[in-house]
Amino acid sequence: MSELIYTGKAKQMWTTEDEDVLRVVYMDQATALNGKKKDQIKGKGQVNNQISTLIFNYLKAKGIPTHFIKKLSETEELVKKVTIVPLEFVTRNIAAGHFASRFGVKEGTPFKQPVEETYYKSDELDDPFMNESQALALGIATKAELDCMWELSRKVDQLLIPLFAKANLQLVDFKLEFGRLADGTIVLADEFSPDNCRLWDLTTKAHMDKDVYRRDLGDLTPVYEEVLTRLEKVLAKEAN
Repeated sequence: MSELIYTGKAKQMWTTEDEDVLRVVYMDQATALNGKKKDQIKGKGQVNNQISTLIFNYLKAKGIPTHFIKKLSETEELVKKVTIVPLEFVTRNIAAGHFASRFGVKEGTPFKQPVEETYYKSDELDDPFMNESQALALGIATKAELDCMWELSRKVDQLLIPLFAKANLQLVDFKLEFGRLADGTIVLADEFSPDNCRLWDLTTKAHMDKDVYRRDLGDLTPVYEEVLTRLEKVLAKEAN
């Protein structure tokens, strides 16, 4: 019998008959400010599942190891069971959001090379910034594991910048999470959707991500649906 083992801000994790496989259910929920702002948004879970499926399949085909197995339904997917490393790996190609306000940089300022930041995953502590020596001191990951996760993050950035550009979208920044398989192998986990990245329309600079919700700029689901439509067209062309 399937058992609910985890409920997050936007997804649930359920057991399956295979102890090494979990079922993920995407929920119609949006949160911001570490959960302080929360709303139900119809259709969000379905479109996020579709976008993340496209991205994870694309990354897998390009050699990025992931926990993703397959899309199960409009709002469900199967993934390999992993032990999540409690770190968020943030890559910033352009100044935006908290980075811009924290350092007094004009939003939209491009970086000569990506900015890399690591945060400790803890809602109770408000996801504090964590450097490598702190992560090592707390035994969160080994030096080799941290190097591996940053190497994968850089590869993801190099793969997705041109993919989104073909969809007339600019990959401003994104957050990745990783997990360990039973044998200790590090793989990309969680999801990749406009919930955990910033995307701007290359032509209009319109926000095409969760900032629409954070900043009350309009309805979220139609924006995500537009991202999905553009990605589907680009990937369909690449497949032909």
